[in-house]
Amino acid sequence: MTPAPAGQRLLVFQSLWGMRGVANEPLVGQDLVRGLERIAEAGFDGITIDFVDPGAARETVGLARELGLRWNAQCYPRDPAMLAEALALVAELGAEFVNAQPNATPFTLAESVAFLEGLQEVAVTSPVPVLYETHRDRVTTDLFHTLQLLDELPWLRLTADLSHYLVGREFPFPVSDANHELIRRITERSDAYHGRVGTREQVQVPLFAHHQPWIDLYAGWWKTGFASWRARSAADAELVFLVELGPPPYAITGADGQELSSRWDDALRLRDLVRGLWAEL
Repeated sequence: MTPAPAGQRLLVFQSLWGMRGVANEPLVGQDLVRGLERIAEAGFDGITIDFVDPGAARETVGLARELGLRWNAQCYPRDPAMLAEALALVAELGAEFVNAQPNATPFTLAESVAFLEGLQEVAVTSPVPVLYETHRDRVTTDLFHTLQLLDELPWLRLTADLSHYLVGREFPFPVSDANHELIRRITERSDAYHGRVGTREQVQVPLFAHHQPWIDLYAGWWKTGFASWRARSAADAELVFLVELGPPPYAITGADGQELSSRWDDALRLRDLVRGLWAEL
Protein backbone atom coordinates (compact mmCIF):
# COMPACT_ATOMS: atom_id res chain seq x y z
CA MET A 1 0.00 0.00 0.00
CA THR A 2 1.09 3.58 -0.55
CA PRO A 3 2.18 5.52 2.55
CA ALA A 4 -0.36 7.67 4.32
CA PRO A 5 0.05 11.41 3.75
CA ALA A 6 2.42 12.74 6.39
CA GLY A 7 -0.24 14.86 8.07
CA GLN A 8 -2.84 12.13 8.56
CA ARG A 9 -3.06 10.82 12.12
CA LEU A 10 -4.81 8.11 14.08
CA LEU A 11 -6.08 9.28 17.47
CA VAL A 12 -6.89 6.54 19.98
CA PHE A 13 -9.46 7.56 22.60
CA GLN A 14 -10.58 5.67 25.71
CA SER A 15 -14.23 5.34 26.69
CA LEU A 16 -15.26 6.84 30.04
CA TRP A 17 -18.08 4.29 30.14
CA GLY A 18 -15.39 1.66 29.76
CA MET A 19 -13.64 3.00 32.87
CA ARG A 20 -16.51 2.02 35.15
CA GLY A 21 -15.16 -0.61 37.48
CA VAL A 22 -11.63 0.06 36.17
CA ALA A 23 -11.10 3.32 38.02
CA ASN A 24 -13.79 3.65 40.68
CA GLU A 25 -17.58 3.66 40.57
CA PRO A 26 -19.16 6.01 39.70
CA LEU A 27 -16.93 8.29 37.64
CA VAL A 28 -17.73 11.55 39.39
CA GLY A 29 -15.74 13.90 41.57
CA GLN A 30 -12.30 12.65 42.51
CA ASP A 31 -13.02 9.28 40.89
CA LEU A 32 -13.51 11.06 37.57
CA VAL A 33 -10.23 12.95 38.07
CA ARG A 34 -8.35 9.72 38.79
CA GLY A 35 -9.93 7.99 35.82
CA LEU A 36 -8.95 10.80 33.46
CA GLU A 37 -5.44 10.93 34.89
CA ARG A 38 -5.07 7.21 34.29
CA ILE A 39 -6.20 7.62 30.68
CA ALA A 40 -3.76 10.48 30.08
CA GLU A 41 -0.85 8.69 31.78
CA ALA A 42 -1.47 5.60 29.62
CA GLY A 43 -0.94 7.65 26.47
CA PHE A 44 -4.46 7.77 25.09
CA ASP A 45 -5.13 10.80 22.92
CA GLY A 46 -8.57 11.59 24.26
CA ILE A 47 -11.98 10.52 25.50
CA THR A 48 -15.64 10.51 24.54
CA ILE A 49 -17.88 12.72 26.69
CA ASP A 50 -21.66 12.50 26.95
CA PHE A 51 -23.10 15.87 25.95
CA VAL A 52 -26.43 15.17 27.62
CA ASP A 53 -26.02 16.71 31.09
CA PRO A 54 -24.57 20.19 30.50
CA GLY A 55 -23.04 20.48 33.96
CA ALA A 56 -21.31 17.12 33.78
CA ALA A 57 -20.09 17.84 30.24
CA ARG A 58 -18.60 21.17 31.28
CA GLU A 59 -16.81 19.58 34.25
CA THR A 60 -15.37 16.73 32.19
CA VAL A 61 -14.27 18.99 29.33
CA GLY A 62 -12.50 21.25 31.81
CA LEU A 63 -10.61 18.33 33.36
CA ALA A 64 -9.75 16.92 29.92
CA ARG A 65 -8.29 20.26 28.87
CA GLU A 66 -6.10 20.40 31.99
CA LEU A 67 -4.72 16.93 31.19
CA GLY A 68 -4.12 17.62 27.51
CA LEU A 69 -6.80 15.15 26.42
CA ARG A 70 -8.97 15.72 23.37
CA TRP A 71 -12.61 14.72 23.21
CA ASN A 72 -15.59 14.09 21.03
CA ALA A 73 -19.22 14.59 22.00
CA GLN A 74 -21.67 11.71 22.41
CA CYS A 75 -25.45 12.11 22.29
CA TYR A 76 -28.57 9.98 21.84
CA PRO A 77 -31.12 12.07 19.93
CA ARG A 78 -34.70 10.82 19.74
CA ASP A 79 -35.65 13.89 17.72
CA PRO A 80 -34.01 16.94 16.12
CA ALA A 81 -34.52 19.06 19.25
CA MET A 82 -32.37 16.69 21.32
CA LEU A 83 -29.59 16.88 18.74
CA ALA A 84 -29.86 20.67 18.72
CA GLU A 85 -29.33 20.72 22.50
CA ALA A 86 -26.15 18.67 22.17
CA LEU A 87 -24.88 20.87 19.33
CA ALA A 88 -25.41 23.98 21.44
CA LEU A 89 -23.02 22.47 23.99
CA VAL A 90 -20.58 21.61 21.23
CA ALA A 91 -20.62 25.22 20.07
CA GLU A 92 -19.80 26.25 23.64
CA LEU A 93 -17.30 23.56 24.68
CA GLY A 94 -15.87 22.30 21.39
CA ALA A 95 -15.37 18.72 20.21
CA GLU A 96 -13.53 16.80 17.50
CA PHE A 97 -16.86 15.55 16.18
CA VAL A 98 -20.30 14.55 17.41
CA ASN A 99 -21.11 10.87 17.71
CA ALA A 100 -24.88 10.50 17.58
CA GLN A 101 -26.61 7.24 18.39
CA PRO A 102 -29.85 7.79 16.44
CA ASN A 103 -32.19 6.75 19.24
CA ALA A 104 -35.20 5.39 17.39
CA THR A 105 -36.17 2.08 15.81
CA PRO A 106 -38.55 2.80 12.91
CA PHE A 107 -40.06 -0.25 11.29
CA THR A 108 -39.81 0.75 7.64
CA LEU A 109 -37.00 2.11 5.52
CA ALA A 110 -39.05 5.18 4.65
CA GLU A 111 -39.61 5.98 8.33
CA SER A 112 -35.90 5.53 9.05
CA VAL A 113 -34.94 7.82 6.17
CA ALA A 114 -37.35 10.50 7.39
CA PHE A 115 -36.00 10.24 10.95
CA LEU A 116 -32.38 10.63 9.85
CA GLU A 117 -33.21 13.45 7.44
CA GLY A 118 -34.80 15.30 10.33
CA LEU A 119 -31.66 14.92 12.41
CA GLN A 120 -29.46 15.93 9.49
CA GLU A 121 -31.33 19.20 9.01
CA VAL A 122 -29.99 20.13 12.44
CA ALA A 123 -26.61 18.41 12.02
CA VAL A 124 -25.62 20.57 9.05
CA THR A 125 -25.60 23.58 11.40
CA SER A 126 -22.86 21.99 13.51
CA PRO A 127 -19.36 23.49 13.55
CA VAL A 128 -17.97 19.93 13.58
CA PRO A 129 -19.04 16.74 11.76
CA VAL A 130 -21.96 14.70 13.07
CA LEU A 131 -21.53 10.95 12.62
CA TYR A 132 -24.22 8.32 13.18
CA GLU A 133 -23.14 5.25 15.13
CA THR A 134 -23.93 1.66 14.16
CA HIS A 135 -25.46 0.35 17.36
CA ARG A 136 -28.03 -2.06 18.73
CA ASP A 137 -31.51 -0.75 19.55
CA ARG A 138 -31.03 2.22 17.25
CA VAL A 139 -32.10 3.04 13.69
CA THR A 140 -28.78 1.47 12.61
CA THR A 141 -29.34 -1.75 14.56
CA ASP A 142 -29.61 -4.05 11.53
CA LEU A 143 -26.80 -4.42 9.03
CA PHE A 144 -29.02 -4.88 5.96
CA HIS A 145 -31.28 -1.97 6.97
CA THR A 146 -28.23 0.27 7.48
CA LEU A 147 -26.84 -0.65 4.07
CA GLN A 148 -30.17 0.35 2.55
CA LEU A 149 -29.97 3.65 4.44
CA LEU A 150 -26.52 4.26 2.98
CA ASP A 151 -27.96 3.72 -0.50
CA GLU A 152 -30.81 6.16 0.18
CA LEU A 153 -28.76 8.85 1.97
CA PRO A 154 -25.47 9.66 0.20
CA TRP A 155 -24.54 12.16 2.94
CA LEU A 156 -24.79 9.60 5.76
CA ARG A 157 -21.44 9.14 7.53
CA LEU A 158 -20.97 6.55 10.25
CA THR A 159 -19.10 5.75 13.41
CA ALA A 160 -18.53 2.02 12.93
CA ASP A 161 -19.01 -0.26 15.93
CA LEU A 162 -18.73 -3.51 14.03
CA SER A 163 -19.25 -5.76 17.05
CA HIS A 164 -23.00 -5.15 16.88
CA TYR A 165 -23.20 -6.43 13.32
CA LEU A 166 -21.15 -9.54 13.95
CA VAL A 167 -23.24 -10.62 16.91
CA GLY A 168 -26.48 -9.39 15.33
CA ARG A 169 -26.02 -11.38 12.13
CA GLU A 170 -24.13 -14.27 13.78
CA PHE A 171 -21.77 -14.57 10.83
CA PRO A 172 -20.49 -18.15 10.56
CA PHE A 173 -16.74 -18.52 11.00
CA PRO A 174 -14.72 -18.33 8.85
CA VAL A 175 -16.57 -15.29 7.59
CA SER A 176 -17.61 -15.60 3.95
CA ASP A 177 -16.45 -13.26 1.21
CA ALA A 178 -20.03 -12.06 0.85
CA ASN A 179 -20.21 -11.05 4.53
CA HIS A 180 -16.78 -9.42 4.38
CA GLU A 181 -18.13 -7.33 1.51
CA LEU A 182 -21.11 -6.18 3.60
CA ILE A 183 -18.76 -4.97 6.33
CA ARG A 184 -16.53 -3.30 3.74
CA ARG A 185 -19.52 -1.28 2.57
CA ILE A 186 -20.00 -0.06 6.14
CA THR A 187 -16.35 0.89 6.61
CA GLU A 188 -16.30 2.78 3.31
CA ARG A 189 -18.80 5.21 4.85
CA SER A 190 -17.22 5.31 8.32
CA ASP A 191 -15.22 8.28 9.57
CA ALA A 192 -14.63 7.06 13.15
CA TYR A 193 -14.53 3.72 14.98
CA HIS A 194 -15.63 2.25 18.27
CA GLY A 195 -13.63 -0.87 19.05
CA ARG A 196 -14.04 -4.08 20.95
CA VAL A 197 -13.68 -7.73 19.96
CA GLY A 198 -16.81 -9.84 19.86
CA THR A 199 -17.84 -13.22 18.48
CA ARG A 200 -20.99 -14.35 16.71
CA GLU A 201 -22.49 -15.05 20.18
CA GLN A 202 -20.98 -12.33 22.40
CA VAL A 203 -20.69 -8.60 21.76
CA GLN A 204 -17.50 -8.38 23.85
CA VAL A 205 -14.99 -11.06 24.81
CA PRO A 206 -11.68 -10.95 26.72
CA LEU A 207 -8.55 -10.92 24.59
CA PHE A 208 -7.61 -14.49 25.51
CA ALA A 209 -5.43 -16.59 23.20
CA HIS A 210 -8.34 -18.80 22.12
CA HIS A 211 -10.13 -15.68 20.83
CA GLN A 212 -7.25 -14.86 18.47
CA PRO A 213 -9.23 -15.75 15.32
CA TRP A 214 -11.85 -13.15 16.28
CA ILE A 215 -9.16 -10.61 17.17
CA ASP A 216 -7.63 -11.16 13.73
CA LEU A 217 -11.05 -10.77 12.09
CA TYR A 218 -11.63 -7.35 13.63
CA ALA A 219 -8.05 -6.29 12.95
CA GLY A 220 -8.60 -7.05 9.28
CA TRP A 221 -11.85 -5.10 9.16
CA TRP A 222 -10.33 -2.12 10.97
CA LYS A 223 -7.25 -2.08 8.75
CA THR A 224 -9.42 -2.16 5.63
CA GLY A 225 -11.47 0.69 7.05
CA PHE A 226 -8.38 2.72 7.93
CA ALA A 227 -7.06 2.33 4.38
CA SER A 228 -10.40 3.39 2.91
CA TRP A 229 -10.57 6.45 5.18
CA ARG A 230 -6.97 7.39 4.35
CA ALA A 231 -7.63 7.30 0.60
CA ARG A 232 -10.64 9.62 0.76
CA SER A 233 -9.53 12.03 3.49
CA ALA A 234 -7.53 15.24 3.49
CA ALA A 235 -3.77 15.16 3.94
CA ASP A 236 -4.06 16.65 7.44
CA ALA A 237 -7.14 14.68 8.58
CA GLU A 238 -7.35 12.76 11.86
CA LEU A 239 -9.19 9.48 12.43
CA VAL A 240 -10.53 8.71 15.91
CA PHE A 241 -10.67 5.13 17.18
CA LEU A 242 -12.41 4.79 20.55
CA VAL A 243 -11.44 1.77 22.65
CA GLU A 244 -14.81 0.90 24.17
CA LEU A 245 -14.67 -2.14 26.44
CA GLY A 246 -17.80 -1.89 28.52
CA PRO A 247 -18.38 -2.98 32.11
CA PRO A 248 -20.64 -5.96 32.94
CA PRO A 249 -22.86 -7.16 31.40
CA TYR A 250 -20.79 -6.30 28.31
CA ALA A 251 -17.75 -7.68 30.09
CA ILE A 252 -18.15 -11.40 30.82
CA THR A 253 -18.05 -12.41 34.48
CA GLY A 254 -17.52 -15.72 36.23
CA ALA A 255 -19.71 -17.42 38.83
CA ASP A 256 -18.20 -15.12 41.48
CA GLY A 257 -19.36 -12.03 39.60
CA GLN A 258 -15.79 -10.95 38.81
CA GLU A 259 -14.70 -10.14 35.27
CA LEU A 260 -12.73 -12.91 33.56
CA SER A 261 -9.93 -10.60 32.45
CA SER A 262 -8.43 -7.20 33.20
CA ARG A 263 -10.49 -4.85 31.08
CA TRP A 264 -7.86 -2.14 31.47
CA ASP A 265 -5.11 -4.44 30.21
CA ASP A 266 -7.32 -5.40 27.27
CA ALA A 267 -7.92 -1.70 26.52
CA LEU A 268 -4.16 -1.12 26.39
CA ARG A 269 -3.76 -4.12 24.09
CA LEU A 270 -6.44 -2.81 21.73
CA ARG A 271 -4.81 0.63 21.76
CA ASP A 272 -1.50 -0.90 20.73
CA LEU A 273 -3.15 -3.19 18.17
CA VAL A 274 -4.88 -0.40 16.27
CA ARG A 275 -1.80 1.81 16.36
CA GLY A 276 0.14 -1.09 14.88
CA LEU A 277 -2.46 -1.54 12.13
CA TRP A 278 -2.17 2.14 11.28
CA ALA A 279 1.63 1.91 11.17
CA GLU A 280 1.43 -1.06 8.79
CA LEU A 281 -0.41 1.10 6.25
